[in-house]
Amino acid sequence: MKPVTAVRLAIIGSGPAGYTAAIYAGRADLEPVVIAGAAFGGQLMITTEVENYPGFPEGVSGPELVEMFQKQAERFGARILFEDATAIDFAKRPFTIETDSEIFQAETVVVATGAQAKWLGLPSEEKYTNRGVSACATCDGALYKGRPMAVIGGGDTAMEEALFLTRFATEVTVVHRRDSLRASRIMADRAQRHDKIRFLWHHEVAEVLGDDKALTAVNVRDVRDGKVTRLDVGALFVAIGHKPNTDLFRGVLELNPQGYLVTQPGSTRTNVEGVFACGDAMDPVYRQAVTAAGTGCMAALDAERWLAAHE
Repeated sequence: MKPVTAVRLAIIGSGPAGYTAAIYAGRADLEPVVIAGAAFGGQLMITTEVENYPGFPEGVSGPELVEMFQKQAERFGARILFEDATAIDFAKRPFTIETDSEIFQAETVVVATGAQAKWLGLPSEEKYTNRGVSACATCDGALYKGRPMAVIGGGDTAMEEALFLTRFATEVTVVHRRDSLRASRIMADRAQRHDKIRFLWHHEVAEVLGDDKALTAVNVRDVRDGKVTRLDVGALFVAIGHKPNTDLFRGVLELNPQGYLVTQPGSTRTNVEGVFACGDAMDPVYRQAVTAAGTGCMAALDAERWLAAHE
C-alpha cells in the first residue's frame, strides 16, 4: 500500500510557474508539495543560455535557473518530489493525486505542467538543439545576430517568429511543405511584404548540418521530386507548434481545442473549484519563463485566498 499524505496545496509541475507558486505558497505557510516530475524543470532544462530573465544581466543557464528556483522554494518549506503524477481524482475534496510511491490528498491543487515544442524528429536536429537549432525566436534570436536564418512552419507562430527574427538576421527563409500558408491573412501579408523574408515553398528540412560547435547549414528537400539542396544559415527555428502537457487532465479540467487548460478571465481558476492552472499549460500566447513565473505567483495567491475562504 502506498502511503497517503494530506497536504493543503499540491503543485503539479516544476518549471518557473510551479516553483514560483511553491515559493509564494511556502511563504504563506501552506507547506506545499511540488510533484516535480521525472523530467523536472520544464523547457528551461534544455535551454543553454537565458538572457531575458530579469535579474541576470550576464545571462544564466536554464538548468542553473531551475536549481535556484528549487532552492528558493525549499527554503520556504516546499517539499519537492521528483516523480510524475500518474493519476488524479478531482471529483471531490480533498483532491487525490497519485505518483509511483505516494498518494496525496490535497485541499487545493495548482497545475503547472507546462508545454513542449513540437520538433521535426531528426537526429541531426536534436544534435544541434541550442547550438543553432531553437524553438523560440524571442528566447534565442539575438544570439545569432548578423547571420541568415530559417524558420520552419506556415502558421501564425512561424510568421511571428520570422518577423521577429528580421531584427537580427541578414535574411529569413521560411521553409514550408505547402505552397500556401495556414497563418491568418494579416500575419501572412505582413510576412510576405517584408523585404528580409523569403519563402521556400514545397520544401522540408531533411538534415541539419554543422561542425563540432554549431549548425552551419540545412539540407532541404523538395517534397514534389525529392531533390535535396543546401541552405546556408546560421540558425534554424522550428515553429510547427507546441503541445501542452495536459493529457492527465483531459475529461476532468476544461481544455481549449489545442489542449491548453482554460482559466477564468483575470484569474488562474479552472472549471473545478479549488484547482488552479498557470504557466505554459494554460498560455498558448506568450510562453516565456517570466510570464510563467508571473502566473505561478497568481495561482499561489488565488489558492491561498480560496483556502482562506473555505477553511
